[in-house]
Amino acid sequence: MKTLEDLFLESLADMYYAENQLVKALPKMAKAATHGPLRGAFETHLAETEGHVQKVEAVFKALGKNPKSKKCPAILGIIDEADEIASENKKSPTINAALIFAAQKAEHYEIASYGGLRDWAKLLGHDDVANTLDEILDEEKAADGKLTEDR
Repeated sequence: MKTLEDLFLESLADMYYAENQLVKALPKMAKAATHGPLRGAFETHLAETEGHVQKVEAVFKALGKNPKSKKCPAILGIIDEADEIASENKKSPTINAALIFAAQKAEHYEIASYGGLRDWAKLLGHDDVANTLDEILDEEKAADGKLTEDR
């Protein structure tokens, strides 16, 4: 039988994979954006996402574990959809709206995931880990807010 700690570590590995995939996807989204502030928002969030990778690695280490990746079908689907929507709207005036739409799907997935992970960390008594996850969560919420402004 799996414990909450097992579920927490598996879900953390899922997000480690997701963040690494987003590090690869965000430069493509920035390149596809034709609106300067939106391009800048993607570039800024890329730097934050690289920081999230490091923070998740630090969480694993704080728990005495090596960073581990677990394939995340959800983020792969979101990224595939983002690629498709960008391709279908490449020469269209709708490209920026399409990119925002796709990016917010990723942000909402991350917000839900980090919120759950933070809460589980608290339940498991990993308060320092919960604080780190809360930092990531705050940055994801801010990125979502920035995308909403750029609509």
